[in-house]
Amino acid sequence: MWPIVGLAFGTVLALAGVFGGAGAFLLVLVLGALGFLAGRAYAGEIDLAELFTRRT
Repeated sequence: MWPIVGLAFGTVLALAGVFGGAGAFLLVLVLGALGFLAGRAYAGEIDLAELFTRRT
């Protein structure tokens, strides 16, 4: 459930920020994807620290 809530949140924020702008589609897509990623992290399905740490 939380990934969908995050996706909806990101999409609503993007629509509120650039309603009617030329790059609105791409911004909605990017913010929706970030919201989905944040929702999955909150639900414990992925570990963001593992994604952003370097392995040597």
